[in-house]
Amino acid sequence: MPGCFSAADHLDDLLANASEALALHLDGEALPTARPLEAVRGDAKVGRDLRQGAFLLAVPVIRLSGRTTKANITMDAGLLAAVDATARERGLTRSAFLADLARREIAG
Repeated sequence: MPGCFSAADHLDDLLANASEALALHLDGEALPTARPLEAVRGDAKVGRDLRQGAFLLAVPVIRLSGRTTKANITMDAGLLAAVDATARERGLTRSAFLADLARREIAG
């Protein structure tokens, strides 16, 4: 994505940071047309960057709408109790805890 930059001190944080940077970069704009991987690799600048140690990532885009919607889920009662206990310890509602977990899991 031209003009979008992200970095991380640890590789484990790179995908989440890139996802956040991309969401901020797009800020309501349409996604550009995706190119096949070989076309990206064939780009002269990308090829040069790859030879210098850069690498490609598939970065998920999470577009938050700003509105909530109700969802019914099913899980083991013991797991739900653990979710509720952990959410309570962190001062979160069950919904906020699960939404945060989903965002982090999707973003990497």
